[in-house]
Formats: sequence, C-alpha cells, structure tokens
Amino acid sequence: MLSKRTIIGLIVGSAIIGIGVYSMISDIGFQTVSVDETFGVGEPTTYQISADAGASQIMRIEGEMFDLTLQSPGEGLQIQTKSYKNEAELNWQHMQNGITHIKIQNTGATDMQVIATFEITTDPILFTYHIIVITSGMVIIGFSVGFTLRRPRGF
Repeated sequence: MLSKRTIIGLIVGSAIIGIGVYSMISDIGFQTVSVDETFGVGEPTTYQISADAGASQIMRIEGEMFDLTLQSPGEGLQIQTKSYKNEAELNWQHMQNGITHIKIQNTGATDMQVIATFEITTDPILFTYHIIVITSGMVIIGFSVGFTLRRPRGF
C-alpha cells in the first residue's frame, strides 16, 4: 500500500512532468508574437526578430513622421534609414535563418504607434529548461516512491 506522501509525490511529479512535456511540444515551430505599442515624441525603439527561413512578418507604423531602418538576413528586405510620413506598412518574409534588426525613431510632434505580428523561433536554450523541468518531476517521483519502500527514521 502506498503512503499519503508517496501518492502526493506521484501526483505532483506527474503534473510537473506533464507541464514540461507540454511546454516542450508547444515550443516546436514558429511562435507568433503580437506587438501593439505607442511611443512618445522623439522616442526611439528597436526590435530584433530571430526567425528561420519562411517566417512571415507584418508591421504597421502610424505617426506624423518617423525614421525607419530595417535589415533582414540574406537577400531579404533592406531599408537604410528612410523617413516616412503618416504611416508605413511592411510585409516581408525571411529568406534565410537569422535576425532582422529594426530601428524606429519618432521624429514627429505626436505619438507613434507600432502594430506588428512577428513569427519567431524560440531560443534553443529553452529546450534545456524543459528537460530540467521534466527531470525535476522524475526526482520528486523518485523521492516519494522511496518513502513507500523504506520509511526513514523519524517519519
């Protein structure tokens, strides 16, 4: 018969393993990130989008005046510092794996709004974090099963 501590340990350990496995599976492929930010007069912003080939990016910038610089990896979209009035809408696709660098400077007398949808790839180090979570669930189950096999003194 299993003790209460063993049953609780099995439930908690299984839940932690389940969370780790679900997170690992959900991080496979492209992740969609939505951006909706407002910047004041003279305020700059930068974005770095890490994505694999084939990732689609959509960005709409609205403001009185702003400067935009965009550098996409490989033969992708390249915009050397260019001034825009009222709005700019950009749609591009990553031609190869890499990082797109975007710099925007609000040069107008009103607020600037950036609305974007980016498809990004997750950082590979997150795979290691998921493995650590799964391993910690296994350790919890192992310790809890140890209480059933032989109870230490004092318990």
